[in-house]
Amino acid sequence: MNAQDVADWLQQHPEFFDEHATVFAGMTVPHPHGGRAIPLAERQMIALREKNRGLELRVAELMRYGQENDAIAERLARWTRMLLLQRTPRLLPETLVGSLEEIFSVPHIALTLWEAADEFADEVRAADAGADVVAYVATLSGPYCGPPDGEATRVLPLFHTATHLDELDDPTPDGVAADGETVTPDLEVRSVALIPLRRGAAPAPFGLLALGSADPRRFHDGMGTDFLARIGENSSAALTRLLR
Repeated sequence: MNAQDVADWLQQHPEFFDEHATVFAGMTVPHPHGGRAIPLAERQMIALREKNRGLELRVAELMRYGQENDAIAERLARWTRMLLLQRTPRLLPETLVGSLEEIFSVPHIALTLWEAADEFADEVRAADAGADVVAYVATLSGPYCGPPDGEATRVLPLFHTATHLDELDDPTPDGVAADGETVTPDLEVRSVALIPLRRGAAPAPFGLLALGSADPRRFHDGMGTDFLARIGENSSAALTRLLR
């Protein structure tokens, strides 16, 4: 008979410990953290306490996640209200981008719509969407989060052109320095969230909302995208007023 046979027999005969309570009470086993031998009952109590501590840590973690999600949901509601309150279509892009920067503390945001009506083309930077950007965004079924490498590098120029001229060092009105060199902002984007904009469930996107950060972990490939998808849906719904 081996140890497994003993364990199987005890499982099949639970009445053994009732009939031989003194044997059970007198059994000792090694302490789980070393040292002296302790009664089996005490060993079970230690195991239960450790299990309870693990459960408490898990509950605390779930509560923290819930609080973080509640905070994000509240910010999302505030941002959506700002979009709804903007009654002037021409100001929608500025309201959308500015409120995202303020409410979600996103350092770099770029917006481009390549199906904008001619009268709104400048506001939504339609000219910035080259064929390579349009083709890449069409491959995204949902938000992309991660480093701006591979094909995602195609969107990086959008962040540079999104930088306001008044943030540059002594630019001329046309964005050219006094010595004739083109002024290029010192911009580092090491992680991005790329949100394709669509008319409802239409497969082809009409634009892109890009969020960028110098923190490589701000937007990483393991993060959830539910809230980013909601931002995309609300942005798409609001911006359809500017399309042709």
